[in-house]
Amino acid sequence: MDTSAAPVTAIDSVAELRRHLQWAIELEHATIPPYLCALYSLGPGRNAEAAQVVGSVLAEEMLHLALAANLLNAVGGEPKLDTPELLPAYPHPLPHGDASLQVHLVPFGAEALELFLRIEQPESADAPPQADRYVTIGQFYAAVRAGLKKLCEELGQEAVFSGDPTRQIGELHLRSGGGSVIPVHDLDSALAALAEIVEQGEGAARTEVWDGDRDVFHPDRDEVAHFYRFQELKNGRRYAEGDTPQSGPTGEEIKVDFDGVLPMHRNPSTADYPEDSPIRRAQVEFNNTYCLLLYLLEEAFTGDPGGLGATVGVMLQLKAQAQALMKMPTGDGKTTAGPTFEYVPPEQRS
Repeated sequence: MDTSAAPVTAIDSVAELRRHLQWAIELEHATIPPYLCALYSLGPGRNAEAAQVVGSVLAEEMLHLALAANLLNAVGGEPKLDTPELLPAYPHPLPHGDASLQVHLVPFGAEALELFLRIEQPESADAPPQADRYVTIGQFYAAVRAGLKKLCEELGQEAVFSGDPTRQIGELHLRSGGGSVIPVHDLDSALAALAEIVEQGEGAARTEVWDGDRDVFHPDRDEVAHFYRFQELKNGRRYAEGDTPQSGPTGEEIKVDFDGVLPMHRNPSTADYPEDSPIRRAQVEFNNTYCLLLYLLEEAFTGDPGGLGATVGVMLQLKAQAQALMKMPTGDGKTTAGPTFEYVPPEQRS
């Protein structure tokens, strides 16, 4: 971890709170491209269980994105999604996080699972809140929570929660994910939104693997947090009632057919191919569609909550485009192409 300068550990003004909640939006979004690559590399029909697990985490990261936008809107901020800051070149660290964790675009497999476990790693019991260059996401949100509480004590809730309530997202239909969107209008609802984000990622308590929701695909079971879902895939076994972080999963087997994973080239880039090549054209088309998704999300989070419905069709389009890319040989005899998640300025979009 880079320790060349003292990290910021306190959020002591509403302006700083807004800045960090925009970072939260960038952080939640940063998980989406690598999770999408892993999900779409799972060849259709051969890894249904693994696709369910990764797809459920992806859906809940979209929920977390909406919760972060609700939090920023509640304190009078302006969520920004259609911006180059959300799509830095790969590899890159989590936004304002520990630079030793580099996010890569890779197909589903051992490298992807190790990356996802590092991203979702629970904070240790003695880890301090960390508003910048955090080691775990939980530390970052602990700093946001502390800043919120401190500002409400000093300024009063009315001064902190000055945002337009009509911008709040009240629901988000997640066919493959758990949890719910919480409209934020005061300290209690803000703390509930933060708890939803953290508990789905690392668990409802440090001694438990569960996140407090019911499993969408298996309603008779409690749902395990993201970190432990990825451990299930790594270990090839589900967590069962009575299992703990120390015991590991002891339940039924999860089968993963690694031969059924599309061999997407690591960290693909449009610069790797000539401008007139089919792969580059397909990558540019994907990037245009992805930037349309960011535009629609920003519109929904800044005054048109009903516009979220339009994102469903765009997500389906992205899936088809990504899977088509992952079937295009790169020419090295080993790998296929993949989506590059590069930002396209509005004036250059087709």
